[in-house]
Amino acid sequence: MRSEIMRRTIKMAAFSALAMIITCLGGCGDSNDGSGAYLDEPFFVTATVETDSIPNGGDAADDLCIWIHPTDLSKSLIVGTDKRGGIGVYDLSGREIQYRADGKMNNVDIRYNFPLGGDDVALVTATNLGEDTIAIYTINTATGELEPVAVGVIDTGISVYGLCMYHSPISGKYYSFVTSTNGTVQQWELFDNGSGLVDASLERTFDVGSGAEGCVADDEAALLYVGEENDAIWRYGAEPGDGEERLLVDRTGNHFMSDVEGLTIYYAGKAGGYLIASSQGNSTFVIYERDGTNEYVTTFAIEAENDIDAVSTTDGIDVVNIFLNDDFPEGVFVAQDNNNSKGEHQNFKLVPWESIANSANPPLVIDLSWDPRLVGS
Repeated sequence: MRSEIMRRTIKMAAFSALAMIITCLGGCGDSNDGSGAYLDEPFFVTATVETDSIPNGGDAADDLCIWIHPTDLSKSLIVGTDKRGGIGVYDLSGREIQYRADGKMNNVDIRYNFPLGGDDVALVTATNLGEDTIAIYTINTATGELEPVAVGVIDTGISVYGLCMYHSPISGKYYSFVTSTNGTVQQWELFDNGSGLVDASLERTFDVGSGAEGCVADDEAALLYVGEENDAIWRYGAEPGDGEERLLVDRTGNHFMSDVEGLTIYYAGKAGGYLIASSQGNSTFVIYERDGTNEYVTTFAIEAENDIDAVSTTDGIDVVNIFLNDDFPEGVFVAQDNNNSKGEHQNFKLVPWESIANSANPPLVIDLSWDPRLVGS
């Protein structure tokens, strides 16, 4: 028992030192509140799969979403952005199956059962930093490749940054939220233009206060979570008429260090599950309750094991709670990794959800009942 405690203590100290070094490379004044590398003692998990590296070097990989195949779960895919040049698609073994050099793609999200040209399709939207536009795709079920379906250029008129999608349980409409470097958030309704292409109309604008990137919408509770990068995580209503009233979930220095980056939701039951945030400043992931006032639950980090390196200073994250294959029988958590090993370009790391759930104390919920493919059906 004593040797195990010592092993974990040494491991945490080493990981803390690494996190501090990585943090200071980006400027300690921006991402460390002076209280140390960790605000809460994390538990550790390891990735079992990593994707191929993205084509561009430097700070390029950013956000991702997980597409669940409609009939063969083992053919599910990861769509990941490259903010220096495009967007890629990877299978569950991490192999790249497509790369589109479509511009400086930053954040990406997906929703199912979007009515388009007489069919119900999986719709993928992403922000293009180079053009301040919204890119829109469907996924070809046969090939797994992205196919553009925007009616034309969807010009936001702001300095775009992050993006997340929302399906309203009230109206049945589909939306993309776009965040910006100055704190402006826009809500765009997405719809079939009558010719099998997707158009968009701006329905709502509000200001979180300062630069915002990560966001996620709760499709059952009609809520929107926005990360004000250097300050807070906020909860808003997700309907276009909900205005600017908001609830504070957490502030920098409580359970996360700036920047707060990716946000995702693990659904369990009607209101159960978790809100998960990437604490980029100390390379950890912070878990909050999905219901109530989003109380803090726990914190974890992804360490190195075998040939897969540790995950550090993460941007985008996503999670699904559905059987995918024998490697991910109870869902998967995917995170962008800022510092890939062996001098390779950045990539994305995959962690079985049960590894996270069973490593927490007390264990987290494992619930396979919620299927995102049924949203909007």
